[in-house]
Amino acid sequence: MSEDLRGQPWFHSFQDVMAELPGLVSDRLELLALELQRAGRSLVQIMALVMATAILGTTAWLALCSGFGLTLVAQGLSWPLALLAVLLVNLALAWAAVSRMRRLLASLGLPATRRHLVFGAEAATAAGVALNRQPFANRSGGTP
Repeated sequence: MSEDLRGQPWFHSFQDVMAELPGLVSDRLELLALELQRAGRSLVQIMALVMATAILGTTAWLALCSGFGLTLVAQGLSWPLALLAVLLVNLALAWAAVSRMRRLLASLGLPATRRHLVFGAEAATAAGVALNRQPFANRSGGTP
């Protein structure tokens, strides 16, 4: 039977493909290695740019806060009260940012996907997924 297969034209094509397979795989692996190398260099550049942006953003924020404080002093407010006003504005913005981060925590656990991947209440409980919509809760049962 194997002699019958060797006489078929598709068998020769199959042998040709199998002979080329190692070359195809090595080409793909070389491409992957080159792309990973490029991605690594890009990641380093991105991190450097993020650091530069953070430094520039921080100095801009400090200049803005200083200008706000100096404007308050120029309007007749004492230095301690102007600094307190700047502090309160910063604390209010920090509180708003933290509140937003806490609301975003619930989406990190992919709740909709996890709900759709489990079957029934028992499986949902075993997976730690609440089937009804509730705010994000940590493992101890309280809110973060």
